[in-house]
Amino acid sequence: MAQFTANAQRFDPYKNFKFRVKWDGRYVAGISKVGALKRTTEVVKHREGGDPSSSRKSPGRTEFEAITLERGVTHDKEFEQWANKVWNYGAGLGSEISLSDFRKDLIVEVYNEAGQLAIAYKVYRAWVSEFQAQADLDGNANAVLIQTIKLENEGWERDYEVSEPSEPKYTEPGG
Repeated sequence: MAQFTANAQRFDPYKNFKFRVKWDGRYVAGISKVGALKRTTEVVKHREGGDPSSSRKSPGRTEFEAITLERGVTHDKEFEQWANKVWNYGAGLGSEISLSDFRKDLIVEVYNEAGQLAIAYKVYRAWVSEFQAQADLDGNANAVLIQTIKLENEGWERDYEVSEPSEPKYTEPGG
């Protein structure tokens, strides 16, 4: 595990608006929103027979919640092609799912205000459980057309190889 050195100058937490998502070794264009990375561990309650007045608690199964990715609709077919690996209508009986490659590992990267990589998370064995090709169409609206995928996954972890960046410092011209 990498050693962390505290940045004595950084007081502010990182912002949530500078990020990128990578799968298959390349960045996916246009992602405007990534849902929260959340895990929940069940609580197993039990008690000892000789101590009926109180119960003890221990951890049970851990579940990782699905992650939603959103982006504006363009001619890029990345979301749809991944979703089609789970269910491709008309592919023929027995060919609707691409068992060999419907799961992907992905990386969610968070950047500081200067555009330096600050934090990264690895998400394992994700697959598309829900695909929305487009949002509602509305002739009275003035918004970007959004498409969404929901990714089931088997876990995620922070990439501790990504260390805290040396943040840039402003210096006066000529000084």
